[in-house]
Order: sequence, then structure tokens, then C-alpha cells
Amino acid sequence: MLNEALLFLLDALLQPFAAILLLRFYLQWLRAPMRNPLGEFIMALTNFLVLRARRFIPSVWGYDAASLLLAFLVEAIYLAAVLWAQGFPFAVFPLPGLLAWTVVKLIKLSVYLLMGALFVQAILSWTNPHTPIAGLLNVVTYRFLAPLRRIIPPLGNIDFSLLVLLIVCQLILIVPLGWLENLTVRLL
Repeated sequence: MLNEALLFLLDALLQPFAAILLLRFYLQWLRAPMRNPLGEFIMALTNFLVLRARRFIPSVWGYDAASLLLAFLVEAIYLAAVLWAQGFPFAVFPLPGLLAWTVVKLIKLSVYLLMGALFVQAILSWTNPHTPIAGLLNVVTYRFLAPLRRIIPPLGNIDFSLLVLLIVCQLILIVPLGWLENLTVRLL
């Protein structure tokens, strides 16, 4: 029972924090406008750690390496804690397997972040398309939707490219990332 409570706390605290750090990296990489409620929330939630880490971790080619490295570190700590809580025998610490699994999990988190942005963008396009978050979501999803919009025209003012991209993202999660995750878990 205590292990279940610990796993719940890890899932509720560490995993979302790694996702927020990863989202901060992507928003800065995409040069998304941060002067909106979501951008300001992400900055306020992560500044205490990212600003300190930037003293030691410089940006690489203009990208926020501190946010990405912190997301990697938080995810690795999360996965190690999950393994420990599940009773994994740490006779020999499986560092290569843990690092590879962390990379795969961050890629999965990236796909889930894109899917979340697509879902929120679809809902907001029906309810309130001029919300301050709409510009941020457009920046995040545009690079993925633009090629599909050239192939799939809107039918009756309904954009099906979002649905197609959601299906493609789900297939990516199931087939290549599922295979990679199984492969990396075997390294443990």
C-alpha cells in the first residue's frame, strides 16, 4: 500500500514537472510567445530551477540546454524511483538502460505534449478561437499541421488535419516508441 502511494506521488509530481520543463524547452525552441497565461505559468513554475541551472549549463546553439537537461534529469530520477518502489534489484545499477529509457520516455512525453496541444487547439477553435493561448498553440502545432493541410483540405470549414495528426501521433506512440521502450526496458 505504501508503494502505491509512493508511485502515485511520483506520477503526480515528478512526471508532470519533467513534462513542464520539456514544454519550456520546446516553447523557447519554437520562439513561442510567452506573454500569455500558460507561458507565464510555465516560467513561474520552473524559474527557480532553470535560472540556477543556467549558471552552470550554457545554451547550446541558442537553445535552452538547461531546461532540456533538467527535464532529462527529473525524468531519470522519476524512472529510478519507480524502479526502486517496484522492488527492482539494484545489485548492479543499470545506468545505460536507465539513460536510454529516459530518452525514450522524453520522446513519448514530447508526443503527448503535441497531442495535448492539438486537443486544446481543437476545443478552443470551437469555443473561443481568440483566446490568448491560441497564438501559443498555433506556434507549437503549425510545423506539424502545415504539411497535412496542404494534402487534406478543409471540408465544410472543418479542418481534419488535426484529427489525422492525432491518429499519426497515436500510431507513433504504439509502434516505434512502444518497440523502443520494450527494447530499453530489456537493458535494465
